[in-house]
Amino acid sequence: MSVRIASVVLIAALAGGSIDCPAADRVDPMRPARLSAVERERLFEQAARDAELLEAQGRQVRRITELLRPSVVHIDATKPLSRPRPGKTTEGEAGSGVIARVAGLDVVFTNRHVVNGAALQDIVIRLDDSREITPRRLWSDSGTDVAVLEIEAPDIEPARLADGDGVRIGDTVLAIGSPFGLSNTVTLGIVSATGRRALELGEGTVKFQDFIQTDTAINPGNSGGPLVNIRGEVIGLTTAIASKSGVSEGVGFAIPTAMVTYVASQLIQHGIVPRAFLGVSLDRTFDQTEADRLGLVRPVGARVEMVTRGAPADQAGVRPDDVIIEFEGRPVEDDDHLISQVGMTPLDTTVTLGVFRNGERIELRLPVASRNDFE
Repeated sequence: MSVRIASVVLIAALAGGSIDCPAADRVDPMRPARLSAVERERLFEQAARDAELLEAQGRQVRRITELLRPSVVHIDATKPLSRPRPGKTTEGEAGSGVIARVAGLDVVFTNRHVVNGAALQDIVIRLDDSREITPRRLWSDSGTDVAVLEIEAPDIEPARLADGDGVRIGDTVLAIGSPFGLSNTVTLGIVSATGRRALELGEGTVKFQDFIQTDTAINPGNSGGPLVNIRGEVIGLTTAIASKSGVSEGVGFAIPTAMVTYVASQLIQHGIVPRAFLGVSLDRTFDQTEADRLGLVRPVGARVEMVTRGAPADQAGVRPDDVIIEFEGRPVEDDDHLISQVGMTPLDTTVTLGVFRNGERIELRLPVASRNDFE
């Protein structure tokens, strides 16, 4: 009898019929197998071990935030409108800043465009503990978009500034500031590039550029706030974004700390930033055709078009068609790069130029002059 039943079952299956099985016996191939209690416990233990590294990174971010928050300020500036309208003669601008100590003074670094045009009494600096202070003095430099505000207040915490130019592509960084007025907002990202120049900023007035590029979220109100490395040191001032929408799209720019501190010290000492001068006019369209003519593999460096008579370059023997490929031992990428390096050179300096001429590299030494003496 049992054999007969089995045969019937087999025939039904071969004929394409269906056999009802209890639901508990069915298997859903799309449903993942359930873990046993032992397997779940083992996975929890593995997750806890693997999380330790990420938790250490998270703790470091929290430490940096705790260290920097007292040093980051919010800035409100009231400025006269360039074109007053009936019932409205002023406009407000908000930004960020970072407290530092330069030349024995407590100051706030920020961007010039945040405070430009505002009187001292119309600038309000709000500290992390909600105190509001007015700056004592203001200096600014349009060539770099750096502004320095002298402040006086008890119990302030200057930030630690990074030493030198050790920023590398891929470094983890944080931006701290007041995007859209939201004070002490922290965002995280990496250094996307260094040495960005020839950006159209500030109606073309930002002439000396050497920006750090970052994908850290930077939005309106972040301007002037610090870009910080994972040691808690300020490596730059967030300044601008490249965006079609007006908000962060992952392409932001910061002025390197070395440039900011140099400009700040010159402003405090002289009231302006004295600019060094070589006395050369450079080829803004130096291309592969010109490089081939001069014997270079590619158009690297800055090609000299003209030399100012009596200027340091003239006295040192620089000639038209020389290509300046090194400045003080550092490779020169293009004309903007050379302009930036010369513009950040103290006046009492003798510099060494690496020059490509007639298929050979030569070195020339010359003391820089003041740009004011020639322009």
